[in-house]
Amino acid sequence: MATTDQELYPRKILDYMEGFLVSKTLFSACELGVFELLNESAMSASQLSECLSTSEDGTERLLSACVGLELLNAHTHPDGPVLYSNTEMSRVFLTKSSPKSLYHSIEYSSRTIYLCWHYLTDAVRDGKNQYEKAFGTNSKDLFEALYRSEEEMVKFMQLMNSIWNICGRDVITAFDLSPFRRICDLGGCSGALAKQCVSVYPESTVTIFDLPKVVRTSQQHFMPDQDPRISFCEGDFFKDALPPADLYILARILHDWTDQRSVELLIKIHQSCRAGGGVLLVEALLHEDNSGPLTAQLYSLNMLVQTEGRERKGSDYTRLLTDAGFSRVQIHNTGKIYDAVLACK
Repeated sequence: MATTDQELYPRKILDYMEGFLVSKTLFSACELGVFELLNESAMSASQLSECLSTSEDGTERLLSACVGLELLNAHTHPDGPVLYSNTEMSRVFLTKSSPKSLYHSIEYSSRTIYLCWHYLTDAVRDGKNQYEKAFGTNSKDLFEALYRSEEEMVKFMQLMNSIWNICGRDVITAFDLSPFRRICDLGGCSGALAKQCVSVYPESTVTIFDLPKVVRTSQQHFMPDQDPRISFCEGDFFKDALPPADLYILARILHDWTDQRSVELLIKIHQSCRAGGGVLLVEALLHEDNSGPLTAQLYSLNMLVQTEGRERKGSDYTRLLTDAGFSRVQIHNTGKIYDAVLACK
């Protein structure tokens, strides 16, 4: 007898309800260093628990769950203990040494975003971010809250660095940006997207514009051997003059801010642009009929608990850009996590 949709609903609801169990399993395995150890050689639960100073029983349960999540392989032997090893996915994306590592994204999600989401119900009621409840930090100045300590700032920059190491090329190649020789990456953070720009467009130069403490941290931790095509400029893009450029990039910037602040920044960029210059927005776009994608819908909730902003539709960004004076707005859905919007003056 065929299973009806109504019979499947309880399982689906339970899957939704238990989703946090999956997240916490991943978070804990990363935090304990499971994937780092198994990157060296396959090990038994007993060996791992000794290396990690954890209980053997707890370690075995965690490893078993990771096998179920396809994060680990289990190798059974008739005359010996089960040995565990990393799957290709874990080796590439969960070990710190991998150039495509998402370890720092996971760490930031576990230690910062997850704590904010504890107050999602309050965020929905209040319509504002929950930094004060989660961390006791006044969020009147958004980035003072985000960068409430040097350690927290470095973690956020590592998050952005890992994201653009994986997703940057998709958005930089969504349009042909070769006519724009001078590029300014506003809020360019660690410089990962700037590196992607000069890799794809070797004739271009990129200026990373960010807060002074972010620039210093980027130079110290992320770009000690600076590419001559990449330079830095310190400032606040709401308060200070912008460096001259043919193209300004706002990558995951406008989703932090209200429509009013977004238009304010876009007007400033429009005034700084030469004729024929432009702005490239990189964001997770919502479908025009509000049907998805789910990732962008969940990101929008994350903006509620963490920032002043929201995720938007392509038409929303078109409106903001035209209100700021831009024309010839083009939207490119990459089919990946992040999409691109290009507008010219």
